Amino acid sequence: MLLKQYQYQLFADYFQFYVEDENPEDTTEHIWDDQRTVEIGLALGKGIIAVGTVRNFTVPVSLEIHDSEPNNDFSMWDRVNECSIDIPSGTLVIFGCTDYRPDAVRVQVAPQCYRARIYYGGLDTVADFDKGDDTYKVALWVAPFSEMRILKERITKT
Repeated sequence: MLLKQYQYQLFADYFQFYVEDENPEDTTEHIWDDQRTVEIGLALGKGIIAVGTVRNFTVPVSLEIHDSEPNNDFSMWDRVNECSIDIPSGTLVIFGCTDYRPDAVRVQVAPQCYRARIYYGGLDTVADFDKGDDTYKVALWVAPFSEMRILKERITKT
C-alpha cells in the first residue's frame, strides 16, 4: 500500500539525479564506472542511488514510500530497474547532480534497508536536451538487501 508520495522538479544536470542517505558511505565521484551503468540509467554506491535521465534539464520525479512491494504493472514505463539502499540515518536526500546538497529536499523514513524500484517513462519524447515528457519515479519499501535487477529493459526505436 502507498503510504506517502512526493513530487519534485529536479535539475538533472549531467543527465542524473541522486537519492541518498543523509550520510552515505560512498561518494558519487566514480559510481558511473562503466558503459553498462550509463546504458541502464542506474549507478549505485553505498547509500547512493544515481538515476540517469535522458534530459540534461529539469525533470519531474515522484518519490513513493510503500509498506510492501508495489504493483508490478510496467506497461506504461519504458524502463524499470530495482536495487537496494541502506538508510541508517533515517533521512533520505533527493537532489540534482549539481544542486547544493545542504539545500536539498529531505524525507524522513525508518532507518532500515530499502528496496528501490526506479521507473523511467516517456523517454522517447525527448527531442532536445530541454524538451520532452520524460518522467521518473522512485518507489521505496523496507526489504532485505538484494542485488540490482533490471525488471524492464528499454527498447529503443530506430
